[in-house]
Amino acid sequence: MFAMNKLFYGDNLEILRNKIRDNSVDLCYIDPPFNSKRSYNQIYNNIGKEDRAQARAFIDTWVWDKLAIAGHDEILSNRAGRFQPPLVDLIKGLTLVLKTGSLLAYLVSMALRITEIRRVLKRTGSFYLHCDPTAGHYLKLLLDAIFVSSGGEFRNEIIWHYLKWSIDQRQFVHNHDTIFFCSKSDDPARVFNTLFVERSPATKKRFGNAKIVSSFDTKGQRKPSQTEGETLGVAMDDVWDLSRVPPIKQLYPTEKPPILLERIIRASSNEGDVVLDAYCGCGTTCVVSQALKRKWIGIDITYQSISLVLRRLEEDVGPDIVRSVELDGIPRDMESAVALAHKQDDRLRKEFEKWAILTYTSNRAVINDKKGADAGIDGRAYFKTGKLDNAEIIFQVKSGSVDRSHVATLRGDMEREEAALAILITLAEPTRPMISEAKAAGHFEHEDMGRTYDRISIVTVREIVEENKRLEIPMSLEVLKAAQREALSGTQGQLL
Repeated sequence: MFAMNKLFYGDNLEILRNKIRDNSVDLCYIDPPFNSKRSYNQIYNNIGKEDRAQARAFIDTWVWDKLAIAGHDEILSNRAGRFQPPLVDLIKGLTLVLKTGSLLAYLVSMALRITEIRRVLKRTGSFYLHCDPTAGHYLKLLLDAIFVSSGGEFRNEIIWHYLKWSIDQRQFVHNHDTIFFCSKSDDPARVFNTLFVERSPATKKRFGNAKIVSSFDTKGQRKPSQTEGETLGVAMDDVWDLSRVPPIKQLYPTEKPPILLERIIRASSNEGDVVLDAYCGCGTTCVVSQALKRKWIGIDITYQSISLVLRRLEEDVGPDIVRSVELDGIPRDMESAVALAHKQDDRLRKEFEKWAILTYTSNRAVINDKKGADAGIDGRAYFKTGKLDNAEIIFQVKSGSVDRSHVATLRGDMEREEAALAILITLAEPTRPMISEAKAAGHFEHEDMGRTYDRISIVTVREIVEENKRLEIPMSLEVLKAAQREALSGTQGQLL
């Protein structure tokens, strides 16, 4: 089924249910969003008195709304027989204990998706769930109810230990995440490749220089002890001391270092196997899978993430790999673009704007993702005006009716921001007064390019999807990356 790598744009529950077959995935890793800045007491008791700006991402993602209610009812009624009886009983019990609120909404969402992840895993497949102490104990119960009750095995609680220089008030510094590791079955053919770490000086002093370590073959059978010198260390344990930075690219607030994913992918898959990340974020799982010669599937509900994955693949691997990725759910015609613009889903606020700007700029823009504070600006891009100089472009996207006043307002925004150029992307065709107002803003002389650009341009979605129209100004990539980090700093939402 998976002859090539696939990137899905949309709700991972719908995609898992409708587009990924039973028993087709060898390894799944997920790092779902969960904002730990809220205090445990506030989450557990649903008090909700925390600083709203600090916890906005969590609030926006996990609220007891119609989606949570529908998911809760689906599990408890179990009309389709989709859920294991222990899971139904667990959700009933958690409802009594936690009451309806953000934490129960989170657990219902995870129960729905982990159920589907188990279904798409091969019998020999493995699942890694990345979390933190805020709700890890509840997630472990979900794994028991979904995996263990169905013949699966809980394998490890992996501790990812890292250092960050902070002092918590009246408690120990929190310096670890938890990764739960399960297998779908105890099939002897289950893939597990033992990884090795070099002996520490203390270990060498205690046990000598012998390097005799047992290992397992690809069918899970234990190999005989190897002779001295054939191995490079001792079998890796379940406490991993890995730094958060470097080697992450700092493109994303919850980005994980590639070495973390490398360990998981090497251990629980072989070359040619299919690796799934249902919350793929900035694409570390996809990039590492590609480097390790695995096929991969990434899913994310925000186009900002899809854009980051594509740009990162292009930078790390090259443009050929981007052209070979099969994209699903991304608007390719006016009908699908209109559908995205008019989608009634609170989780997809600004998704049409993100898609339009990032597509038009070939994933080179920065989205203004600060809710309620865009001051009329939906995105920004930066272009070269000399060897050391840069100038700014601002973007505004309109999915409804437009008229001359929208262009006049954008002109004022451009002057206020001291931007060199402004671009209005519209779903509707522009009127003649709009075009005249844009022309009245004058021109920008790009000396290095030897070209003249309209200071205000109007681009239609029809031109983007039907004529493949794209921004044709050389971007300033390093300036873009710095702006990207600033735009994403401190925000999480559904981007993981």
